[in-house]
Amino acid sequence: MVKNVLDQALIEGAAMIPYGEVATYIPELGKADKNQLGICIFTRNGKQFSAGDTKVRFSMQSISKVVALMVALETCGFETVFKHVGMEPSGDAFNSLVKLEISSGYPYNPMINSGAIAICSYIEPELTFNEMLRRTRKVCSDPDIVLDRDVYHSEMAHTSRNRAIAYLLESKGVITGNVERVLELYVKLCSLSVTAESLASLGLLLANGGVQPETGEAVLRPDTVRVVKTIMTTCGMYDGSGEFAVRVGIPTKSGVGGGLLSVVDQRMGIGIFGPALDKKGNSVAGIRMLEYLSSQLGLHLFNDESKDVIYRRLETQLSEEESL
Repeated sequence: MVKNVLDQALIEGAAMIPYGEVATYIPELGKADKNQLGICIFTRNGKQFSAGDTKVRFSMQSISKVVALMVALETCGFETVFKHVGMEPSGDAFNSLVKLEISSGYPYNPMINSGAIAICSYIEPELTFNEMLRRTRKVCSDPDIVLDRDVYHSEMAHTSRNRAIAYLLESKGVITGNVERVLELYVKLCSLSVTAESLASLGLLLANGGVQPETGEAVLRPDTVRVVKTIMTTCGMYDGSGEFAVRVGIPTKSGVGGGLLSVVDQRMGIGIFGPALDKKGNSVAGIRMLEYLSSQLGLHLFNDESKDVIYRRLETQLSEEESL
Protein backbone atom coordinates (compact mmCIF):
# COMPACT_ATOMS: atom_id res chain seq x y z
CA MET A 1 0.00 0.00 0.00
CA VAL A 2 1.42 3.38 -1.00
CA LYS A 3 0.47 5.10 2.27
CA ASN A 4 2.29 2.44 4.26
CA VAL A 5 5.36 2.82 2.08
CA LEU A 6 5.23 6.58 2.59
CA ASP A 7 4.95 6.25 6.37
CA GLN A 8 7.94 3.90 6.41
CA ALA A 9 9.88 6.29 4.17
CA LEU A 10 9.35 9.01 6.79
CA ILE A 11 10.81 6.72 9.46
CA GLU A 12 13.77 5.90 7.23
CA GLY A 13 14.38 9.58 6.56
CA ALA A 14 14.06 10.65 10.20
CA ALA A 15 16.88 8.27 11.12
CA MET A 16 19.22 10.31 8.89
CA ILE A 17 18.46 13.73 10.40
CA PRO A 18 21.28 13.57 13.02
CA TYR A 19 23.79 13.34 10.14
CA GLY A 20 22.73 16.67 8.60
CA GLU A 21 22.73 20.35 9.55
CA VAL A 22 20.64 23.34 8.50
CA ALA A 23 22.18 25.93 6.20
CA THR A 24 23.75 28.78 8.16
CA TYR A 25 25.54 30.81 5.48
CA ILE A 26 22.18 32.55 5.06
CA PRO A 27 21.40 33.38 8.72
CA GLU A 28 17.63 33.20 8.34
CA LEU A 29 17.86 29.63 7.05
CA GLY A 30 19.82 28.72 10.16
CA LYS A 31 16.68 29.28 12.23
CA ALA A 32 14.95 26.24 10.72
CA ASP A 33 14.11 23.24 12.91
CA LYS A 34 16.33 20.49 11.55
CA ASN A 35 13.96 17.81 12.89
CA GLN A 36 11.04 18.84 10.69
CA LEU A 37 10.36 16.39 7.89
CA GLY A 38 7.54 15.89 5.43
CA ILE A 39 6.83 14.08 2.18
CA CYS A 40 3.83 14.03 -0.13
CA ILE A 41 2.89 12.39 -3.41
CA PHE A 42 0.38 13.75 -5.92
CA THR A 43 -0.61 11.26 -8.61
CA ARG A 44 -1.94 11.80 -12.08
CA ASN A 45 -5.21 10.07 -11.24
CA GLY A 46 -5.94 12.55 -8.45
CA LYS A 47 -4.68 10.67 -5.39
CA GLN A 48 -2.78 12.52 -2.68
CA PHE A 49 -0.68 10.92 0.04
CA SER A 50 1.30 12.69 2.73
CA ALA A 51 3.27 12.07 5.89
CA GLY A 52 4.88 14.52 8.30
CA ASP A 53 5.35 18.27 7.93
CA THR A 54 3.98 18.82 4.44
CA LYS A 55 2.27 22.16 5.12
CA VAL A 56 5.27 23.94 6.67
CA ARG A 57 6.45 26.87 4.54
CA PHE A 58 10.10 27.24 3.61
CA SER A 59 12.03 29.09 0.91
CA MET A 60 12.50 27.49 -2.50
CA GLN A 61 16.16 28.43 -2.79
CA SER A 62 17.65 26.46 -5.71
CA ILE A 63 14.37 24.78 -6.60
CA SER A 64 13.41 28.18 -8.01
CA LYS A 65 16.01 27.45 -10.71
CA VAL A 66 13.58 24.96 -12.20
CA VAL A 67 10.87 27.62 -12.41
CA ALA A 68 13.31 30.16 -13.87
CA LEU A 69 14.44 27.68 -16.50
CA MET A 70 10.86 26.84 -17.45
CA VAL A 71 9.91 30.50 -17.79
CA ALA A 72 13.05 31.36 -19.74
CA LEU A 73 12.47 28.52 -22.21
CA GLU A 74 8.84 29.55 -22.67
CA THR A 75 9.65 33.26 -22.97
CA CYS A 76 13.04 33.43 -24.67
CA GLY A 77 13.38 30.07 -26.44
CA PHE A 78 15.88 27.22 -26.31
CA GLU A 79 18.61 28.81 -28.45
CA THR A 80 18.72 32.00 -26.40
CA VAL A 81 18.71 30.18 -23.06
CA PHE A 82 21.57 27.86 -23.95
CA LYS A 83 23.65 30.27 -25.98
CA HIS A 84 25.76 31.13 -22.93
CA VAL A 85 24.65 28.44 -20.46
CA GLY A 86 25.69 24.80 -20.82
CA MET A 87 23.88 21.54 -20.13
CA GLU A 88 26.66 19.59 -18.41
CA PRO A 89 27.19 18.66 -14.74
CA SER A 90 29.86 20.89 -13.23
CA GLY A 91 31.33 18.54 -10.63
CA ASP A 92 31.79 21.57 -8.38
CA ALA A 93 29.84 23.11 -5.51
CA PHE A 94 26.68 25.01 -6.51
CA ASN A 95 28.24 28.40 -5.72
CA SER A 96 31.66 27.78 -7.24
CA LEU A 97 33.40 30.42 -9.36
CA VAL A 98 36.40 28.28 -10.33
CA LYS A 99 35.40 27.04 -13.77
CA LEU A 100 33.88 30.39 -14.72
CA GLU A 101 37.36 31.81 -14.60
CA ILE A 102 39.47 28.98 -16.02
CA SER A 103 37.13 27.68 -18.74
CA SER A 104 35.07 29.48 -21.38
CA GLY A 105 33.44 31.63 -18.72
CA TYR A 106 30.03 30.16 -19.43
CA PRO A 107 28.07 28.48 -16.61
CA TYR A 108 28.00 24.70 -16.92
CA ASN A 109 24.24 24.32 -16.41
CA PRO A 110 21.13 26.22 -15.22
CA MET A 111 20.94 24.38 -11.88
CA ILE A 112 24.03 25.98 -10.30
CA ASN A 113 24.11 29.58 -9.10
CA SER A 114 26.06 30.98 -12.03
CA GLY A 115 23.74 29.34 -14.54
CA ALA A 116 20.59 30.45 -12.73
CA ILE A 117 21.86 34.03 -12.46
CA ALA A 118 22.51 33.99 -16.21
CA ILE A 119 18.99 32.63 -16.80
CA CYS A 120 17.56 35.44 -14.66
CA SER A 121 19.42 37.94 -16.83
CA TYR A 122 17.34 36.71 -19.78
CA ILE A 123 14.09 36.92 -17.81
CA GLU A 124 14.63 40.28 -16.08
CA PRO A 125 14.12 42.52 -19.15
CA GLU A 126 10.98 40.59 -20.11
CA LEU A 127 9.06 39.96 -16.88
CA THR A 128 8.61 41.70 -13.54
CA PHE A 129 9.05 39.89 -10.24
CA ASN A 130 5.28 40.04 -9.71
CA GLU A 131 4.75 38.24 -13.01
CA MET A 132 7.30 35.60 -11.96
CA LEU A 133 5.46 35.24 -8.66
CA ARG A 134 2.18 34.75 -10.52
CA ARG A 135 3.71 32.08 -12.72
CA THR A 136 5.27 30.30 -9.76
CA ARG A 137 1.92 30.19 -8.00
CA LYS A 138 0.35 28.76 -11.15
CA VAL A 139 2.84 25.96 -11.80
CA CYS A 140 2.79 25.01 -8.09
CA SER A 141 -1.03 25.30 -7.84
CA ASP A 142 -0.43 27.35 -4.70
CA PRO A 143 -1.92 30.88 -4.52
CA ASP A 144 -0.39 31.39 -1.07
CA ILE A 145 3.22 31.51 -2.26
CA VAL A 146 4.73 34.86 -1.24
CA LEU A 147 8.12 36.47 -0.93
CA ASP A 148 9.62 35.59 2.45
CA ARG A 149 11.02 39.02 3.20
CA ASP A 150 13.08 37.86 6.18
CA VAL A 151 14.86 35.29 4.00
CA TYR A 152 15.22 37.80 1.15
CA HIS A 153 16.85 40.49 3.30
CA SER A 154 19.05 37.92 5.05
CA GLU A 155 20.23 36.55 1.74
CA MET A 156 20.80 39.96 0.17
CA ALA A 157 22.93 40.92 3.17
CA HIS A 158 25.11 37.84 2.63
CA THR A 159 25.22 37.58 -1.14
CA SER A 160 28.81 38.64 -1.80
CA ARG A 161 29.65 35.37 -3.54
CA ASN A 162 26.64 35.55 -5.85
CA ARG A 163 27.39 39.20 -6.54
CA ALA A 164 30.94 38.20 -7.50
CA ILE A 165 29.55 35.52 -9.80
CA ALA A 166 27.15 38.01 -11.41
CA TYR A 167 29.83 40.60 -12.11
CA LEU A 168 32.18 37.92 -13.41
CA LEU A 169 29.43 36.85 -15.81
CA GLU A 170 29.06 40.47 -16.89
CA SER A 171 32.79 40.69 -17.56
CA LYS A 172 32.52 37.59 -19.76
CA GLY A 173 29.63 39.08 -21.73
CA VAL A 174 27.09 36.59 -20.41
CA ILE A 175 25.10 39.28 -18.59
CA THR A 176 24.56 42.40 -20.65
CA GLY A 177 21.87 44.11 -18.57
CA ASN A 178 21.78 45.66 -15.09
CA VAL A 179 23.63 43.27 -12.79
CA GLU A 180 22.02 44.46 -9.57
CA ARG A 181 18.49 44.06 -10.95
CA VAL A 182 19.33 40.56 -12.15
CA LEU A 183 20.77 39.64 -8.76
CA GLU A 184 17.70 41.05 -7.01
CA LEU A 185 15.39 38.91 -9.15
CA TYR A 186 17.50 35.82 -8.55
CA VAL A 187 17.45 36.25 -4.76
CA LYS A 188 13.73 37.06 -4.70
CA LEU A 189 12.94 33.85 -6.57
CA CYS A 190 15.08 31.88 -4.13
CA SER A 191 13.14 33.50 -1.26
CA LEU A 192 9.65 32.42 -2.36
CA SER A 193 7.87 30.38 0.31
CA VAL A 194 6.49 26.98 -0.63
CA THR A 195 5.46 23.72 1.03
CA ALA A 196 6.13 20.09 0.23
CA GLU A 197 2.63 20.07 -1.26
CA SER A 198 3.51 22.98 -3.57
CA LEU A 199 6.49 21.01 -4.84
CA ALA A 200 4.46 17.83 -5.32
CA SER A 201 2.03 19.85 -7.48
CA LEU A 202 4.88 21.19 -9.59
CA GLY A 203 6.33 17.70 -9.88
CA LEU A 204 2.98 16.37 -11.06
CA LEU A 205 2.71 19.11 -13.69
CA LEU A 206 6.11 18.07 -15.07
CA ALA A 207 5.22 14.38 -14.81
CA ASN A 208 2.09 15.07 -16.87
CA GLY A 209 3.94 16.76 -19.70
CA GLY A 210 3.12 20.31 -18.64
CA VAL A 211 -0.64 19.71 -18.58
CA GLN A 212 -2.57 20.48 -15.41
CA PRO A 213 -4.32 17.15 -14.62
CA GLU A 214 -7.35 18.69 -12.92
CA THR A 215 -8.20 21.21 -15.63
CA GLY A 216 -6.52 19.81 -18.73
CA GLU A 217 -4.81 23.18 -19.30
CA ALA A 218 -1.48 23.04 -21.14
CA VAL A 219 0.63 25.21 -18.84
CA LEU A 220 4.01 24.36 -20.40
CA ARG A 221 5.14 23.25 -23.84
CA PRO A 222 6.20 19.59 -24.11
CA ASP A 223 9.70 20.54 -25.26
CA THR A 224 10.12 22.78 -22.20
CA VAL A 225 9.15 19.91 -19.92
CA ARG A 226 11.54 17.52 -21.67
CA VAL A 227 14.49 19.87 -21.28
CA VAL A 228 13.71 20.64 -17.63
CA LYS A 229 13.34 16.99 -16.62
CA THR A 230 16.57 16.07 -18.40
CA ILE A 231 18.56 18.85 -16.71
CA MET A 232 17.05 17.87 -13.34
CA THR A 233 18.24 14.29 -13.90
CA THR A 234 21.82 15.20 -14.75
CA CYS A 235 22.36 18.35 -12.67
CA GLY A 236 19.59 18.71 -10.09
CA MET A 237 21.45 17.53 -6.99
CA TYR A 238 24.49 19.82 -7.19
CA ASP A 239 27.77 17.88 -7.31
CA GLY A 240 25.99 14.81 -5.94
CA SER A 241 23.84 14.41 -9.07
CA GLY A 242 25.66 11.39 -10.49
CA GLU A 243 25.51 9.26 -7.36
CA PHE A 244 21.88 10.26 -6.81
CA ALA A 245 20.99 9.22 -10.36
CA VAL A 246 22.57 5.82 -9.80
CA ARG A 247 21.06 5.17 -6.38
CA VAL A 248 17.63 6.77 -6.80
CA GLY A 249 17.08 7.45 -10.50
CA ILE A 250 14.25 9.98 -10.14
CA PRO A 251 14.62 13.46 -11.74
CA THR A 252 14.98 15.74 -8.71
CA LYS A 253 15.98 19.28 -7.80
CA SER A 254 17.13 20.23 -4.33
CA GLY A 255 17.33 23.52 -2.44
CA VAL A 256 19.27 24.50 0.67
CA GLY A 257 15.98 25.47 2.31
CA GLY A 258 15.47 21.70 2.65
CA GLY A 259 13.16 21.12 -0.28
CA LEU A 260 13.25 18.37 -2.89
CA LEU A 261 11.15 18.42 -6.06
CA SER A 262 10.88 15.03 -7.79
CA VAL A 263 9.19 13.84 -10.98
CA VAL A 264 8.06 10.28 -11.74
CA ASP A 265 7.23 10.60 -15.42
CA GLN A 266 3.59 9.99 -16.36
CA ARG A 267 2.73 8.99 -12.81
CA MET A 268 3.39 11.38 -9.91
CA GLY A 269 5.07 14.39 -8.40
CA ILE A 270 6.86 14.14 -5.06
CA GLY A 271 7.54 17.03 -2.70
CA ILE A 272 9.78 16.83 0.35
CA PHE A 273 10.76 19.18 3.17
CA GLY A 274 13.72 18.30 5.38
CA PRO A 275 16.07 21.16 6.29
CA ALA A 276 18.90 18.99 7.65
CA LEU A 277 21.42 19.02 4.78
CA ASP A 278 24.41 16.92 3.80
CA LYS A 279 27.75 18.50 2.93
CA LYS A 280 26.68 19.05 -0.68
CA GLY A 281 23.58 21.04 0.36
CA ASN A 282 20.95 18.34 -0.21
CA SER A 283 18.33 17.19 2.29
CA VAL A 284 19.94 14.19 3.97
CA ALA A 285 16.61 12.74 5.13
CA GLY A 286 14.95 13.55 1.81
CA ILE A 287 17.53 11.62 -0.16
CA ARG A 288 17.02 8.59 2.05
CA MET A 289 13.25 8.80 1.64
CA LEU A 290 13.50 8.97 -2.14
CA GLU A 291 15.93 6.08 -2.21
CA TYR A 292 13.47 4.02 -0.17
CA LEU A 293 10.50 4.96 -2.36
CA SER A 294 12.48 4.22 -5.51
CA SER A 295 13.37 0.74 -4.32
CA GLN A 296 9.95 -0.12 -2.90
CA LEU A 297 7.87 1.21 -5.79
CA GLY A 298 10.28 0.55 -8.65
CA LEU A 299 10.61 4.22 -9.61
CA HIS A 300 14.20 4.26 -10.93
CA LEU A 301 14.36 5.52 -14.51
CA PHE A 302 16.36 2.46 -15.53
CA ASN A 303 14.67 -0.19 -13.45
CA ASP A 304 15.23 -3.62 -14.98
CA GLU A 305 11.58 -4.46 -14.55
CA SER A 306 9.31 -3.56 -17.46
CA LYS A 307 7.87 -0.08 -17.10
CA ASP A 308 4.45 -1.44 -18.07
CA VAL A 309 4.61 -3.94 -15.22
CA ILE A 310 5.71 -1.25 -12.76
CA TYR A 311 2.99 1.16 -13.82
CA ARG A 312 0.30 -1.52 -13.64
CA ARG A 313 1.42 -2.41 -10.13
CA LEU A 314 1.38 1.24 -9.10
CA GLU A 315 -2.07 1.74 -10.57
CA THR A 316 -3.31 -1.28 -8.62
CA GLN A 317 -1.80 0.04 -5.39
CA LEU A 318 -3.17 3.53 -5.96
CA SER A 319 -6.65 2.23 -6.74
CA GLU A 320 -6.70 0.51 -3.35
CA GLU A 321 -5.90 3.71 -1.49
CA GLU A 322 -8.34 6.42 -0.47
CA SER A 323 -7.40 9.99 -1.30
CA LEU A 324 -6.42 11.81 1.88
